[in-house]
This record gives sequence, structure tokens and C-alpha cells, in this order.
Amino acid sequence: MKIHTKKDIAIVYIVAGMSSRFAGEIKQFAEVGVNGESLIECSLKQALSAGFSKIIFVVGEKTEKGFKEKFGSEYNGIPIHYAFQHYDKSLRDKPWGTLDALCSAREIIDCPFVVCNGDDLYGKRAFEILVNHLREEEHGASIGYKLIDNLPEEGCANRAIINCDGEDNICDIKEFLGISKNRLSEKGLNEDHLCSMNIFAFPHFILEHLNNAIDEFKLLNQGDRIAECLLPNEISKLISNGILKLKGYPVSEKTIGITFPEDKEKVRKMILERGL
Repeated sequence: MKIHTKKDIAIVYIVAGMSSRFAGEIKQFAEVGVNGESLIECSLKQALSAGFSKIIFVVGEKTEKGFKEKFGSEYNGIPIHYAFQHYDKSLRDKPWGTLDALCSAREIIDCPFVVCNGDDLYGKRAFEILVNHLREEEHGASIGYKLIDNLPEEGCANRAIINCDGEDNICDIKEFLGISKNRLSEKGLNEDHLCSMNIFAFPHFILEHLNNAIDEFKLLNQGDRIAECLLPNEISKLISNGILKLKGYPVSEKTIGITFPEDKEKVRKMILERGL
């Protein structure tokens, strides 16, 4: 059995936004666990089994109080740190997007890290793969989920589509908006395409490059009240420029997410069936 080197690795959760479809509640606090655990607690249970040494929540004005009251400064003995995603309401209608959220935590992140959504359950295996990768390698990685299995049965979703070379190194990632499970061909996609579901493992040095990217994006989009800088798109640029190497790990698992308050029971049943 391969022995992995022990090193500090942080888990960064992007939880700054409030879903407009979740009745003004913090979606991550939806009680979906078999014993009433919240969605974010279910994710932490999966993640921390992989061996993270630090938890970082990127919060916003509508989630900061709730997260700090719920979690405080540690969870199951693992220290928690908070980063705040700011934006000027006089100039903007919304924050600057997922890359800006991650870069909001750059002063707190001092080691290799995994960044992910706070309202998706990825499964223990995904976190184990990425943590083990960071313990062994000096470059990044992402999990490749089968697209058809990670779309809602009805309606549309946004997904970051992964393309890999013959050695499973990611060549590019492109965010597709409004993908419908029954109309993939309209987007030039098929069932076997892989999507990242916004979970990435990075070496620490990449933060400098990502921060330069968000600064440039903000400069180019001055005066635009809604433009968002999406993490997958900027990662793809770094790959194309030879700055970042990203390994792709295909998995067969399905992620679990929640969209509406009435989805709680359905999600709870899925968690119970999968033993999560």
C-alpha cells in the first residue's frame, strides 16, 4: 500500500451567496442528513475523513453571521477560518463570481488546498483522491464526473466541461450555461462528456496567478454591474498558457445537490440510500 506524505492541506468552501430559489434561507444549512445534519455538515463529514488540516469558509454579508454562529472557530477539532467576499453595491448588483470568492481567501490560504461548492455533496472518494494527489504531486487536479449523471432530471444547469489528453491531463475547461439533460446535442455535448462540478485541488503558488486574473477581469469590466469571473474559465487559461498542470480523475459517482426547499426529503433519501 502506498504511504502518503503528511502535509497541511486546506479545504475551502465557497458559501458567500444566497440562493434566490431557497426562500431566503442559507441553503447549506438545509437539514438533509439521516440524523438531521445540515448539508454542509454532511459535506464536512465526507471531506474531513480525507485528512484536511484547516477549514476555510468564504462567506458573504448574508451568510457570514449564520456560519460563524453555527461553527465558530473549529469543527471536530479542525480549525475554521473565515474569508469575506466583498463588493461595492454602488457599482455592482452582485459579487464578482467564483474566482473572486476564492481569491478573497488568499491571505488565509498558506498551503495546498481543495476548493469546492458548499451546497454539493461530492462523496468521500473525491476528497480522498484530491488530498492524496496533493500529498504526492506539485500540480493541481480535478474530479471528472460523467455529465449525464450529474444533471437535474428537469430544467437546466451550468456545468464546467473537461477535456483531457491521453494521459488524463486536463487540456481545457469550459463553462456551459443552461445545459438540459434531454438536449445535450444543442450545446455540442454528449452523455460521456466529463464535468468538474467546481471541485479543484491546487498547489499554493497558483493563488498569485488567479489573483492577477481577477484583478485584470475587474479592470476590463469596470462599469459592468453583473459580469462574473468564473473559476473554471480562468483555470483553463492558465492551462493553455502552460502555467498550471491539472490532472483529471474520472469517477463514476454522482454528486448530490439541492435546489429548492422542497427537495430536502429527496436529498435525505439519496443520502440514506448511498450510505453517505
